[in-house]
Amino acid sequence: MKLVILDRDGVINHDSDDYIKSVEEWQPIEGSLEAIAKLSRLGFTVVVATNQSGLARGLFDLDDLEAMHSKLSDMVETRGGSIAAIFYCPHGPDDNCSCRKPKTGLVDAIEVEFDICADDVPFVGDSLRDLETALAKNCRPILVRTGKGERTLAKLAEQPYPGLENTPVFEDLAAAAAYIADNFG
Repeated sequence: MKLVILDRDGVINHDSDDYIKSVEEWQPIEGSLEAIAKLSRLGFTVVVATNQSGLARGLFDLDDLEAMHSKLSDMVETRGGSIAAIFYCPHGPDDNCSCRKPKTGLVDAIEVEFDICADDVPFVGDSLRDLETALAKNCRPILVRTGKGERTLAKLAEQPYPGLENTPVFEDLAAAAAYIADNFG
C-alpha cells in the first residue's frame, strides 16, 4: 500500500487563527482537491490527520465537523479521487491526550486501521507540530508554504529543529503531490 498522510487546515483548506467552524467557512486551497484526486488515481491511499480542538473549545460540534469532512470527500470524489479516512483529535491543548499532534496517536490509529507501518510514508503539513509528528513516527515530513507554512519556515530558520534540516518545502499541496508522485510511486 502506498500511503500519504495530510494535515487538513492550511494544507487542504484555508486556515484561520479563529478556527474553521462551519461547512461554509471550509474552503479548499486552489489545486488541493485536484492534488488529492491525482494521488488517489495514482494508487495512493490518502489519509487526513488533523487536530480539531475547536470541538473541545465548543466552537463547533461533531455534526459541523462531519459536514466539513463530507464536503471535502465529496469535492475530491467529483474530481475522480477519494480520501480513504479522516482521523481527528477532538481534544484541547491542555487535555493531555495521546492523539493531539505533535503526539503520535493519530498516526498510530492510521497504522492500526490500515495494518501498515508508517515508516517512510510522506506526511504533508504546514506546522511544526505536523513535522514533529512525522519525525516521531519515522514518516517523511514535507512542508507546504500555505496555511502556517511561512511561519513554520521562519521558526525553523530562527531555531533549527534536529531532523528537519532537509525537509522538502513546496508552495502548496499541488506541488507537494507532484513530488510525492515522482518519489514515492
